[in-house]
Amino acid sequence: MRRYASVVRLKPEHREEYLRIHKEVWPSVEDMITRANIRNYSIYLHGDLLFAYLEYVGEDYEADMAAMAADPETQRWWKITDPMQESLTEGTWWTPIPEVYHID
Repeated sequence: MRRYASVVRLKPEHREEYLRIHKEVWPSVEDMITRANIRNYSIYLHGDLLFAYLEYVGEDYEADMAAMAADPETQRWWKITDPMQESLTEGTWWTPIPEVYHID
């Protein structure tokens, strides 16, 4: 199992809508997250920053992320959510955050 964390900015004018739609994430999107071998996935909000944490339990992260990106329902979801967000780093959408400390 590998842990991943990342951050992206939530545009203030989309805050309420973003929170609303994440109260009822489409089952097809949640199913794809599971099929992509993602577990314990959470998104937190601090100010205007969205912080995501996930645990990857598969064998080929790149292939699983490519399969999720190719999924039509996930693409449709991202078409709604991506305009609500703003990248913090050029060249990547959600900026990876390195792990500094962990204890089980």
